[in-house]
Amino acid sequence: MSLQQSLSQIYLDANATTPVLPQAADAALAAMKTGFGNPSSSHVTGLRAKQIMTQTRERAQRILGSGEGEVIFTSGATEGIQTGIISALSAAKQNMDPNKKYCLLYGATEHKAVPESLKHWNAILGIHAEIVAIPVDNQGTLDTKFIAQHLSNALMICTMAVNNETGVYQDLTALEQVIRANNPHVYWMVDCVQALGKTGLNLADTTIDYAPFSGHKLYAPKGIGFVYIRKNAPFTPFIAGGGQEGGLRSGTENLPGMAALNEIFAIMLDESDFKFTPIALLHEFRLQMRQSLEKAFGKVIFNHEFENSVPTTLNFAIEGFSSKEIMDLFDAAGIRVSSGSACSSKVTRSFVLDAMGIPAWQSEAAIRMSFGPAMTQEEVNRACQRIEQSAMALGHSCLMSQHHIDDKAPLAGLIQFKVGGSCTWLYVDADDKSAIVIDPLAQVSERINTLIECQQLNLVGVIDTHGHADHESSRNVIADKYLAAQSSDHLGWPDNAETFELGDDKFAYIPVGKKWLVQIKTPGHTSDSISMALCEPVTSQLDVQYLFCGDTILMGSLGRTNFDCSNTADMFSSLRLIDNVVSRDALLCPSHDYNNEFTSSIDAEIARNNLLQQTLTGVINKSQFVTQKDLLDQHIVDESGSEIICGAFVGECQQQRMNEYDSDTLANALNGTDKSIKLIDIREPHEYALQHDQSFDENVPLTRFVQFINENKHDKNAEIVLLCRSGSRSHVAGQALIRLGFENVGHLKGGYALC
Repeated sequence: MSLQQSLSQIYLDANATTPVLPQAADAALAAMKTGFGNPSSSHVTGLRAKQIMTQTRERAQRILGSGEGEVIFTSGATEGIQTGIISALSAAKQNMDPNKKYCLLYGATEHKAVPESLKHWNAILGIHAEIVAIPVDNQGTLDTKFIAQHLSNALMICTMAVNNETGVYQDLTALEQVIRANNPHVYWMVDCVQALGKTGLNLADTTIDYAPFSGHKLYAPKGIGFVYIRKNAPFTPFIAGGGQEGGLRSGTENLPGMAALNEIFAIMLDESDFKFTPIALLHEFRLQMRQSLEKAFGKVIFNHEFENSVPTTLNFAIEGFSSKEIMDLFDAAGIRVSSGSACSSKVTRSFVLDAMGIPAWQSEAAIRMSFGPAMTQEEVNRACQRIEQSAMALGHSCLMSQHHIDDKAPLAGLIQFKVGGSCTWLYVDADDKSAIVIDPLAQVSERINTLIECQQLNLVGVIDTHGHADHESSRNVIADKYLAAQSSDHLGWPDNAETFELGDDKFAYIPVGKKWLVQIKTPGHTSDSISMALCEPVTSQLDVQYLFCGDTILMGSLGRTNFDCSNTADMFSSLRLIDNVVSRDALLCPSHDYNNEFTSSIDAEIARNNLLQQTLTGVINKSQFVTQKDLLDQHIVDESGSEIICGAFVGECQQQRMNEYDSDTLANALNGTDKSIKLIDIREPHEYALQHDQSFDENVPLTRFVQFINENKHDKNAEIVLLCRSGSRSHVAGQALIRLGFENVGHLKGGYALC
């Protein structure tokens, strides 16, 4: 197998880290190969090494305007933060009044390294001051009135020069006036990591006591940084030992890192043939990218003002798309961006934007584009071109209305949309484009509208499985637009639905293309709960493909029955009814999927849900079910301890073993004569269109994965290997297949990223 090479990357995540400039890398390599001496040694090799260190420090002092202050080399900004905090708090502790309550102030939008370090050393040193976040306004500016009110009791105040997520800068002169007017002696640390190379600094002219910096944010290697200490500011060494750095920071110096920094400083001081881009041109670059985003995606919401932010950062959200969707889209196009701080990459919300009062959807959908002063016009041009190509790929998938194109990707079968743990289902008949929407979430209503119009679907119903308590349904919004003439009940079930009899039971149904959507009344979770079976036209029994079961049966659980409108005894009867009319291998499509399991079946749930198994096999009666179910409802929590709105967890989501391949082992497997492997790229169609390997058989996006499972559930012995961008989605999808009985499932560990 020869996997496609990655597109040449457009790197727009400089606030996380930067590539090492070639001249900086060359200087580091030279320091390792020829200038490798220990700066503390007195022989010639050591003296030459010491000269590199001395020159680097002198250049740093000139750039910072440090005057008589100290510049100490560290392993990075985090060490510099520790140095400032432990120095300030050690000194402050000596003069504390035991009868006075003290606080430590920090900006609410600070990098997490600051408050976490304050908490740590506050406890270790036994100071036990209250740690207080300084609020910001909707532009990210610190509240100076709040600062003034709290400074009299403050031992230390920590602010930042430039925010890493939004690029917002603080007016340090105005801050200094407020701080010193209200507490001339409070220790003040300013995180200057994102300011280096983007704003001017003249630290000796300020009363800033400590200022940490990091090399890898400005084209130097990781593992090298420095911290400024104002003259006469108290100092406690963070690392003791051999007495290097004049006894201020022990440990053999990182000479290759310093040599690289030395080259960066030479560029900043205009002492190099290489030039950084002027600030005015960086502003122009940001404007060009902003214009491309707006041209490509239409309405783009920027999460910060451009007037009070450095020109190298854009933080924005695109309505209707999560941050992960846009990150995956850009990554497929070779554009590297982030959803916020790289140190908080697993967090879905931005605490910085939350502190600014930005709406929750913008915080959850935030994307950060950031670049450095080495950015060139040619790189900006390529970035803008890729941004517009990315949006065109969304148009090809009918996910953006302003990009309708003639060769749009066909849409047929079942599609699953997920927001958090909630699901919306869209089924489209391949022949006549009849469509049905089940449990529509407000967050996906615009996407559904776009699909309906782009694909010219014939919407026959928008139906909720019950009255939802945990989220807003957009049923009325969609129905009013496309089904204004249709009369229905409060869940959207059409009043004119036809009926049929099956045994002693009578059911209502509506046609969806060649299929029937059959209503099954399943009260229990709520009094109005229904399930809907999508099946072939009925003859003697229901031939069900999908059962939209709301919150009656969930993956690994049963719906809770302790609402005012719930009835546990009714749920018992509903479960028995479902088992009577639906085959046990039919796929269940609930309105919640808390563990990313996509779908299930009665067989799969019985295997791990003892209460369901006992109910359906007649081991327990209705009264016993009510007793056991009520006990379960008293403990409705997820693994983090948070309450789950609609589920009563009675089973476990167990990790299954699967075949894990890397590019070499998969290539060997594919070249074997005794194996027939089906390769499935499970990224979304727009990602697949932008970049994919031609050797993969087909694209089965996760939004259509349940359809794939249904189409292949009668061939569970086939060997299937799944692929995605990073290996994360393919692993989750593989787990779902194994749980449903597929026997030969594997995935490409690391995905495209590591191939």
